[in-house]
Amino acid sequence: MTRLFAGTQFDIPPTCDLCGKVEAHCQCSAAQKAEHERKLAVERQRLPPEQQTAKIQRQKRKGGRVATVIEGLTAAANDLPQLLKQLQAVCGSGGTVKAKQDLIELQGDHLDTVRRQLKQIGYRVKG
Repeated sequence: MTRLFAGTQFDIPPTCDLCGKVEAHCQCSAAQKAEHERKLAVERQRLPPEQQTAKIQRQKRKGGRVATVIEGLTAAANDLPQLLKQLQAVCGSGGTVKAKQDLIELQGDHLDTVRRQLKQIGYRVKG
């Protein structure tokens, strides 16, 4: 008996975090468990929107095109691709995530729409 309360009414055998079964009956592979741990580690690094400030600006590009750029939201603290999808749906335009530079670009002039949507999600907004 290696567990502290083994053999008593307080004995609760350890369970798998992934499938919920008792570890003796768990059939999860090591790769599945490692992937689950990686996802949990990423979620622990996330910050709530209330603790972040987004900087929004309009940039002119060559050929007279305009892009709306959102900076100040780090890729480690946010799910930038998911946020981009939400903003694209609201604005009805294309865009991209540049994770190395920690910015989101939307095609077109959507400054007011993006500002409104980010405030609705809970981010603080500048610009």
